[in-house]
Amino acid sequence: MKKTYLLPLAGLAAMMPSLALAQDATPGFDEIGPYIMTTLLFLVGGFLVFWMAAGFAMLEAGLVRSKNVTMQLTKNIALFSIAAIMYWLCGYGIMYPGDFNGYLSIGGFFTSLEPVGLGAADADLGYASVASDFFFQLMFVAATASIVSGALAERIKLWPFLIFVVVLTGIMYPISGSWQWGGGWLSEAGFSDFAGSTIVHSVGGWAALAGAIVLGPRLGKYKDGRVNPFPGSNLALATLGTFILWLGWFGFNGGSQLAAGTVGDITDVGRIFANTNMAAASGAVTALILTQLVYSKVDLTMVLNGCLAGLVSITAEPLAPSLFGALWIGAIGGVIVVFTVPMLDKFKIDDVVGAIPVHLIAGIWGTIAVVFYNSDASLGTQITGIIAYGVFTFVVSLVLWFILKAVIGIRVSEEAEINGLDTSELGMEAYPDFSKG
Repeated sequence: MKKTYLLPLAGLAAMMPSLALAQDATPGFDEIGPYIMTTLLFLVGGFLVFWMAAGFAMLEAGLVRSKNVTMQLTKNIALFSIAAIMYWLCGYGIMYPGDFNGYLSIGGFFTSLEPVGLGAADADLGYASVASDFFFQLMFVAATASIVSGALAERIKLWPFLIFVVVLTGIMYPISGSWQWGGGWLSEAGFSDFAGSTIVHSVGGWAALAGAIVLGPRLGKYKDGRVNPFPGSNLALATLGTFILWLGWFGFNGGSQLAAGTVGDITDVGRIFANTNMAAASGAVTALILTQLVYSKVDLTMVLNGCLAGLVSITAEPLAPSLFGALWIGAIGGVIVVFTVPMLDKFKIDDVVGAIPVHLIAGIWGTIAVVFYNSDASLGTQITGIIAYGVFTFVVSLVLWFILKAVIGIRVSEEAEINGLDTSELGMEAYPDFSKG
């Protein structure tokens, strides 16, 4: 009987060395932890930024008139879907081509992901999974297209707009994005834009500005030397959209830390969250106070855009400032909104949702503000980057809008605009039981 019990024990003892060797061959958390945590950061950040697509849709649906709500919702879901396809088709390869001349490189088409069930031995543990990085970066290009949608609302045809989105998301944004985030010439020059005040937001703003100039203002917006306001259909939706964007921005800025594998990295993500929140709050409060002082009454739409301008302003450098720094940077974003919205009206540039002041002007401000807290950034280099993105995006967008206007037309007829794009372009209304307005 004793032999019977001792034989299994002897076998187990003989196996111990091989078990130890197997354990030694398996990477420990110190080796795989950074890869896992950074991949998780991209996935969580990515789906938070995805939620911003809903925020843009609700904000725009609330700020356009009820006869144009369905069109805005259609544009927003279509542009996100187009961006997803185009970034897979060619955008990601253009933006992250590896070794290139720093200005332009046609990278690989049809981005491929890791094989199913990838093991630690076959993974590139130095960064994160390709799938998570692709997913995260895709959300930024979709946000850029959403900026254009709101500015050109209520008078642009659906299909010309979507053709523009194809070029913007598949070619234009990836080319300029490669200059900095792809290791291009601006990155080598020392340009600093942490999460995209210029690379994402001002690019969307420049494209929107070019479109607004070519498209022209809405009928009756500027008449007899006066600016005629067109109240939005649903300020509750616009407010909901702003809160959704505020939430998504934590992923936008926090995920741009691009690392979560150390105590320092994850602590920095928390710092970015706190600064992002402070800038949004100060932008909203500044617009709240200023509209009371300037107009004698608080303007909710200005407060909403003040919040968003604060978020855009801190996006270029959400890590380095103190909370007080984030407060005053975001506050200037609120000031920008209150004073540049009427300035655009003086030039008869009709921006339906205030996208140009929020994303373009505040984006420029945020990129300049980097120099106050990032000792490695120089004002000259920051301005060089701002000009480079502005000239490239504005000129290419202007040419593309003119081509679309000449070839297929970009503006609906006067009758269609008066009746509303919901019925004239789509044949359905968002609020069929209510009168048009």
